[in-house]
Amino acid sequence: MTARTTTGPGHRHPGPDFPPPLLVIAHGSRDPRHAGTVRALTRRVAAARPGLRVETAFLDFCGPSVPQAVRALAADGVRQAVALPLLLTRAFHAKTDIPAVLRESAAALPSLRLCTADVLGPSPLLIAALERRLAEAGPLGDRASTGVVLASAGSTDPEAGAVIAEIAREWRRSGWCAVRPAFASASLPRTEDAVRALRAEGVRRIAVAPYVIAPGFLPDRIIRGAREAGADILAPVLGAAPELAALLLRRYDEAVAPARRRDAA
Repeated sequence: MTARTTTGPGHRHPGPDFPPPLLVIAHGSRDPRHAGTVRALTRRVAAARPGLRVETAFLDFCGPSVPQAVRALAADGVRQAVALPLLLTRAFHAKTDIPAVLRESAAALPSLRLCTADVLGPSPLLIAALERRLAEAGPLGDRASTGVVLASAGSTDPEAGAVIAEIAREWRRSGWCAVRPAFASASLPRTEDAVRALRAEGVRRIAVAPYVIAPGFLPDRIIRGAREAGADILAPVLGAAPELAALLLRRYDEAVAPARRRDAA
């Protein structure tokens, strides 16, 4: 059974006046906090766009699966939908896993046309969400004497690592003493190593900003590393930040616009 985030009157009989539903595809985790956080975010997306049907699916561990969610849309008479990978970078899941499962699902349901939105990052809205979470974690004091560790999950894909490094460079321009990337897996440095390196360079105050959406195994590793190394401030995960919800809708609109132009031609 698909976990329906929002529905409008008559959603089971979609017509030409209804916007294409949004199917948000998250990675999934054995940690129940992951699915709860993802669903809180998609509820926020739904609340920000009344009339838009928003569904949630997972690649692994959690339900519904992507094929289950796609079948439920088709069973409801949906003819077009937007699949949005809930990912911060274009790495293996965005390039391989999600396209494969969507191709397989679409092949079994030729009446349903699926278009895929871009991944979330990079975006200024993500920087704004990071700033929000840091501010919620505690008083930051003077930016010029505060270093930030931008801690991501990590990936073996060099494109993903390059994006994280570029985000750190861009964020540094907002006045922080330093912004250093760190990774919970696949790449180095680890969060604790980045914190210790900043401390060794004489940075007086160090904040760790997890560049992850929901809790789970790797985010917990970030948290442990930050605490073990004595970070002064540890921000929560991005979660259902309003900036993140706005970004999902932006990616949805970007995906829908070309399809609407094709239909109008």
